[in-house]
Amino acid sequence: MNNKVPNNRAWLLVLPMLVLVAFSAIIPLMTVVNYSVQDVLGPNARFFTGTEWFQSMLNDDALQAAFLRQISFSLIILAIQIPLGIGIALIMPKRGWQASAVLILITLPLLIPWNVVGSIWQIFTRGDIGLMGWGLRELGIEYNITRNAGDAWVTIILMDVWHWTPLVAMLCYSGLRSIPEAYYQAARIDRASKWAVFRYIQLPKLTNVLVIAVLLRFMHSFMIYAEPFVLTGGGPGSATTFLSQSLTTMAVGQQDLGPSAAFSLIYFLVILLVSWVFYTTIMNMQKDKPPHGGA
Repeated sequence: MNNKVPNNRAWLLVLPMLVLVAFSAIIPLMTVVNYSVQDVLGPNARFFTGTEWFQSMLNDDALQAAFLRQISFSLIILAIQIPLGIGIALIMPKRGWQASAVLILITLPLLIPWNVVGSIWQIFTRGDIGLMGWGLRELGIEYNITRNAGDAWVTIILMDVWHWTPLVAMLCYSGLRSIPEAYYQAARIDRASKWAVFRYIQLPKLTNVLVIAVLLRFMHSFMIYAEPFVLTGGGPGSATTFLSQSLTTMAVGQQDLGPSAAFSLIYFLVILLVSWVFYTTIMNMQKDKPPHGGA
């Protein structure tokens, strides 16, 4: 019997990346963990606090309110962008110069930096020089993102939908283009309706792509910072103050290293937990589907 010794030299190719990850992720993470259990008063003045900062952060009313705003925003964004992205992908041209032109146009919002997006929409919604603000004022609609929390929320949601729905559409478009033509030919022979084609051919084939889209959009929307900060500054009041802004204020503005480190770890774990729930739910839904469907 010929027993071959496995060749582990291939791991040497991965070693540089492992070293890079260690320095760029693991070491900073351990530093944050170290700060989260200490009260840092100065370079040489630190006191062990155990889980005190974690308990304080979990019982903070302002952070609990920010968490509810954050999860509400992420769920609204997913409920809008995922169906909208699928719909846009379905109507996009499949081939020819039209497909190339549409792909270029639809990716333009993705090329704009996050802080510039906030500035664009801040100007766009102004009643004196902004097209949207001026148009609503001419229609007699009272609109002011600095005074009305509802207006601020609607504007931030519209801004995020405009900025990031193209990413979902691009992912879904790539998934649709990977479906073999034979599936569509079989559907035409069976005289399947457009809904049946979508339900039994396109949507199942998009499952893996949708998992990526949902996870990417949830993680980014849950960590959103620059756009709402530039647009509203977290106002009016604290109506649009999300977790990332609270963390930045605590860590940079107030220099509370211990509490902010504990808060950032809780923030990180919440993102991991919710992402795992989304992934597990979508994959279980895919497993529960019958192998064959009627048209």
